Order: sequence, then C-alpha cells, then structure tokens
Amino acid sequence: MTDVILVSSTMVRPENTNQCSRTKIHLTPYDLKLLNFAYPQRGLLFSKPDLETHIIPQLKASLSTALEIYFPFAGRLIKIDNAEDNTMSYYVDCDGSGAKFIHAKAELVSINDFLQPHDSVPNFTRCFFPANDFKSSDGISESLLLLQVTELKDGVFISFGYNHMVADGSSFWNFIHTWSTICLNGSSSHIQTLVLKDLFLEGIDYPIHIPVPETKIPQKCEIPSEEQVFHFTKKNISDLKAKANEELAADMRRRLNPPLDPACFGNVTHQAMATTRVGEMLDQGLGWAALQINEQVRSLTNENYMTFAETRVRNVKLPQPKISGGPRKADTYLVVTSSPWFEVYNNDFGWGKPIAVQAEPNNGFGVSLVVFRGVEEGSIDVHATIPLSIWSDV
Repeated sequence: MTDVILVSSTMVRPENTNQCSRTKIHLTPYDLKLLNFAYPQRGLLFSKPDLETHIIPQLKASLSTALEIYFPFAGRLIKIDNAEDNTMSYYVDCDGSGAKFIHAKAELVSINDFLQPHDSVPNFTRCFFPANDFKSSDGISESLLLLQVTELKDGVFISFGYNHMVADGSSFWNFIHTWSTICLNGSSSHIQTLVLKDLFLEGIDYPIHIPVPETKIPQKCEIPSEEQVFHFTKKNISDLKAKANEELAADMRRRLNPPLDPACFGNVTHQAMATTRVGEMLDQGLGWAALQINEQVRSLTNENYMTFAETRVRNVKLPQPKISGGPRKADTYLVVTSSPWFEVYNNDFGWGKPIAVQAEPNNGFGVSLVVFRGVEEGSIDVHATIPLSIWSDV
C-alpha cells in the first residue's frame, strides 16, 4: 500500500548562473559544529490540484528561479586537507551545481493515510523524504538542498532536506516562501535580493582548521522509536504561558550587537541547554521545567556568542549527534527544534495552502520535539519522537 515509485531524479540549477562571480562562503564555528549532524527534513501535505495543473514543470521552473536568488542552496561543500598541521577546512562553493529534485508517485496512499487517528505518525513516511541518513559532511558530494514531490491518490506531499551548516530554519522557510510565491505568481518580481550572513565574528582567521580526529563520523546507532503529533490549541498555549513565558527559538540575529538583518541567509543559531534530575523535575512541575529552558535561552547574548566562537577556534571540538553509551544514555536527552514562529502554512504554490506539516527528525538523540505553528490561528503542533525504551518504562 505504501510503495513509492520513483519517476525521475534530476538536478535543478539556478537560472542565469554567472560562474565567473561565484561566491565562497566561509563557515563559522557555529556552522562547523553541525558538520556531523543530520540534514533537517520537513514536508508539506497539499490537496491534489486539478488535472490541468502541471505541477512538476511549474515546480522545477520556479525552483530554478528561486535558486538564482538563494544561490547558496545550489552550491557544494568543499573540503581542504591541511597537511601541514593534520587538519581539515571546509567552505561552501556557490558553483551553481543545483538542488536535487525527486519526482515520485504513491497512488495507493491518500491524505487520510497521513492524517491518522489520534495524531499518530504513520510508519511509512520515511520513504517520502529525500535526505534520509544524510549528514552535513555529505555536502561534499550531495546536494545542499534536496526536494521530493510525491503524488498521492488525492494529494501531493512536498518534502525537503537541507544542509544545516548552510542555513537555519529561518533561512530555510524564507526560501520555501520565496519559491512558492514565484510558483504562484509566475514571476520573481518584488522578491528581495538575498542578504548573506557577514563574517561578523572579528579576530577569526578563515577557513577554520579542524583536527582530523574531530571530523570522524561516529558509528550509527539506531534507536527504535514511536512518533506522535500533539496539538496545542490557542487556549492550551495561553494556559502554558501563564506557567512560564516560554521562548522556543534561539535565533541569534536580533541578539547580536549590532543586530543582523532578520532576513539574512545562513545559520545564525545557538543551542541552549538546561540540565535537571528526573526527581527534581517531577517535584517542581512543567512550569518550572519550561522556565529553566527559558532562562537558558535568555542568557544567549552577543558576548557569550562571540566568546564561544573564539574558544572553539582555539580548541575545535565538534559535538557528536550520537550519544555514546547506548540507548539508555540517549534517553536522558530531550531536544527541541524548529519554532512556532516559522510561517509553515503560508506557502501556496498555486493550488492552495498546506493542510498539514510533517517532520522526519532522525537526529539520533533520545526524545526529539519538532515544534510547528498549527493550522488554527494561535495553535501549536509538536511532532514528538520518543524511544520505545521510554514507553516501556511508563
């Protein structure tokens, strides 16, 4: 029932690429710490267009135009071996190689198969995403952006995977909105030119040298898990905010001094980590736990952002996506990604806005929560991936 048939796999390149003036983008310490992390993957579910709408040619043509604006997504990762000090360096070459575009069909799968009862996530969704098991380091040979358009019995599922070193969630969803707007209007007029992230970290010599042992990819460790989507209504959110004035996203653009343009392209995020014991969290309650995360996010300032970067350049350490010690160790982590600020439903390619959004977390940590804005105004959806070992303890 869930067979996905590959129709075609092509490379879509930017329109009117000027190879003589291509850009080299150096990677900051914040980009490089994601070298061994998975490509984030997201998907949008749409109702089926009418038969006269030829979606594949339209999507490819508008994607080519969008990639002319968002040209870093059409580049490739370049690795340099520095034999003199046994290190490696990386940068993005905006060479116009293009983004991978996969066209597939699953004509026995319906929209209702995606929207299962009790908001459980169907176990067949993995084959509807284009970048399974890809790491940022794979950008040397793989596209920095991959897309898969799967035609269903009564709908269309458009999924995306992108290299996290090149862009964060803000930049990615800005790109999707630009692409959908071009597809809808048939033109790129009134689309702003791309604002690239400047090398605002002063005193750092680029490219950054990474010791070779730090670049080794850890052994893959599959952790069986269960996926579920939790819907929080506008009233639910108001009640939670009464307990803790939460702030989920840690976008550093507005926290820097001077602040960056909110629309600047690149990865300008920083992780906030709160630590607690199980007993302490159970005693204090949900509001207290949210407050701990809130305080960590608020502590991210221009000063500690710069300090972190300078420290990492002197002693490069790359965090690993797989926690050593086996699944029981991984169970102690809860990772929250994405943000309800992203306009995931404001993307109309010409046949209506999405009716649902999906995620394929696949990050190897214990509990993963991908947060989206809900369909209803003021609501939030949380796509949770929870190891089966945790369910067995409940």
